[in-house]
Amino acid sequence: MLLLGLTIMRILIVDDQRPVRQSTAQGVRAAGHDADTADSGRVALLKLQEERFDLVVLDLNIEGIADGLDYIARLQKAAPGIAVVICTAQATVGTAVEAMRRGALDYLEKPFTPDQLRTVLARVERAQRLKQRAEGLADQVAHSAPAADFSAEDSTMKAVIDVVGRVAATRATVLLLGENGTGKSLLARHVHERSAMADGPFVTVSCPSLSRELLESELFGHVQGAYTGAAKDTWGKVEAARAGTLFLDEIGELPAELQPKLLRLLQDRAYERVGEAKTRIADVRVIAASNRDLAAAVKAGTFREDLFYRLNVVAVTVPPLRERPADLARLARKFLRFFAEDSGRPVLGFSAEAWAAVVAHSWPGNLRELRNGIERAVILARGERLELADLPAELAAAGAAPAELGGLVSLEALEQEHVRRVIARTVNLEAAAGVLGIDIATLYRKRKRWAAAAQTAGGGPESATPP
Repeated sequence: MLLLGLTIMRILIVDDQRPVRQSTAQGVRAAGHDADTADSGRVALLKLQEERFDLVVLDLNIEGIADGLDYIARLQKAAPGIAVVICTAQATVGTAVEAMRRGALDYLEKPFTPDQLRTVLARVERAQRLKQRAEGLADQVAHSAPAADFSAEDSTMKAVIDVVGRVAATRATVLLLGENGTGKSLLARHVHERSAMADGPFVTVSCPSLSRELLESELFGHVQGAYTGAAKDTWGKVEAARAGTLFLDEIGELPAELQPKLLRLLQDRAYERVGEAKTRIADVRVIAASNRDLAAAVKAGTFREDLFYRLNVVAVTVPPLRERPADLARLARKFLRFFAEDSGRPVLGFSAEAWAAVVAHSWPGNLRELRNGIERAVILARGERLELADLPAELAAAGAAPAELGGLVSLEALEQEHVRRVIARTVNLEAAAGVLGIDIATLYRKRKRWAAAAQTAGGGPESATPP
């Protein structure tokens, strides 16, 4: 959880002396964190199995532990990745070095002051933040892709970006609606990165990906023996997203049996793991997305009305790419530049025919289809321009066939394609102008304007620089 820039950590204090446990817990809470205590190593291991902690403050000389240094490994086996700070009355440089070699993050020498405790906790907090950011960067490198584009020329998309930007700083639930491939998951991450919880995790749950039973376990976690195959206690995505954002993708596919449990999570921040009666409190911000008409699903009885209204606190509908012609050219050029550089191909732009096909296509797969189509074309390109033959078959077919009357293309694209085909079937431009019913000067002006537009898009045959 975040409070005024501070990450609130859940800290387990392990010490067999009650006054020490109490005073350390008091110091932890005074520093703005949550504290729990254990009076023995056995109790500490049990608590780590039942609860999720960020840090263990461990007395190396606790009674019942033969070797406190060896015990660090047991703690980290019970809770992989947990940070450990050791404290001992006999601390030496050698002991501290050996403890850190075995996995401890820092150490305190007894007796320590509240200021010394706060200093160590601040170091742990910084280390945890750096670790989360490093993991996020590693994930980005592993999934190399063009940087998300949150600029727009289209007025509808500008309004979407404006609303998303204003709601990001709050903890309000956000519902993102729109067709597949319109960039809803990118917008969800954008909200997270602009929020006060940006240093926390961003965890995605794909609602259609699993059966009801497995989805419930993935979302909320389960205890050992909760169902066949549940061999050990498992924390779910709700806990994994603690102090961060839980993104529920395709929420319209959530099974009816899980909808009341999600409603409770949203309303009361409460949930239970599968097979467990203990109620837990979630500290997450929820963002949901759907390509379905949830209002229609409510009327059809397949989606709970109260859940819909609880999700619908701030709802935005992301327009499909075919309704954003002003953004299509900019995004196509951006993808071309990225993939040309990424693959080391000397591709500078589009040929006139290829650009006409890009403009005429309806892009039912939206940004995802555009990205994949341009990437494929760049890989297959034989020269400095993407040609019609380099594009996916459906685009090449659209560029080779006359535009259909009433199709989802602009009048400009329709006119350009018609003029191109008339010129191809007549002996000269004067004959073409006669067929078109315009004078030849008008035809020259149109062709000049279209050539200039193609050059701006990076596709003009005379253009020698990248768009």
